[in-house]
Amino acid sequence: MVNSNDQGLGYWLRWQVPVCALIIVAPSVLAFYLTSKVKTDPLFFNDFWKPQWRKLNPCWLLCYRAFAFICMARILLEVVVLERGAFAFYFYTQWTFALVMVYFALGTVFSAYGCWVCLNTPLPEKGARDEFLRRDVEENVIENSVTYMGNDVSDKIKLQSHYVQEEYQQRAGFWGYLMQTIYQICAGAVILTDIVFWCVIVPFLSNSRLGVNMLMCCMHSLNAVFLILDTLLNSLPFPWFRLAYFVQWSCLYVVFQWVLHACGFTWWPYPFLELNTPWAPLWYFALAVVHIPCYGIYALIVKAKNSVLPELFPRAFVRSY
Repeated sequence: MVNSNDQGLGYWLRWQVPVCALIIVAPSVLAFYLTSKVKTDPLFFNDFWKPQWRKLNPCWLLCYRAFAFICMARILLEVVVLERGAFAFYFYTQWTFALVMVYFALGTVFSAYGCWVCLNTPLPEKGARDEFLRRDVEENVIENSVTYMGNDVSDKIKLQSHYVQEEYQQRAGFWGYLMQTIYQICAGAVILTDIVFWCVIVPFLSNSRLGVNMLMCCMHSLNAVFLILDTLLNSLPFPWFRLAYFVQWSCLYVVFQWVLHACGFTWWPYPFLELNTPWAPLWYFALAVVHIPCYGIYALIVKAKNSVLPELFPRAFVRSY
């Protein structure tokens, strides 16, 4: 039987509620301010479908992304249809799992289109690169003949190099930026869900409460495995400020839970989200802070990729910018 104190207006008049609300609202507002102020570097279409390995055919990245999408869709379908129904999306894990699946769906589409472009124009950058080399030589001749203009010519060469690069690389549009944003939300979210599941839920909470089984174990491992393998293959940049989108994603989930409980739901999917305990603000604060190391762990994975792999495979791996 549900305690009468756990529902109704009295539940929302507890002192913990405004404190926890502040812990939710403050990071969300800060994240929104950050994303509105930071200037983003340009993204190019090639970043989304070309592997970071010189001799790896882009078709392999396409096949991997399609395989990951099909596997994750099969697992999510089994969870939704065979076990919990729409109630499955009551959990943050399924939110994140579905978002990773959306990332692989977009990645599959980008890779397929990129491979199609590559097959129809086998060397799309050759002419532009030859033009760049020709201009570079011409500027070197000018620099040698007019020595007192050396610095200006050098700057001009760099500027022309930048212009030529933009000439043969198509800029990413809305869907490209959306895919990169989803990618970085997933990066922090899969680390968060897996750490909470394997380090908090499995050791300390009852399996009967959350229905922990082999399928749930697969969901809390394959999400990170598939995404990390894609990271090792892709050429997507990983700017730090998209931690803000990860924070907003988690805040959106907590608001979703609060709205459900305001509408009459009394069961929390995770005990540390409950508000009828004096420890609630501490739990919410801990959950807010843990977003930083979770995102940082994945950022370190990306950094290790761009520092270790070029040393191990100097002729095969292209160092990221």
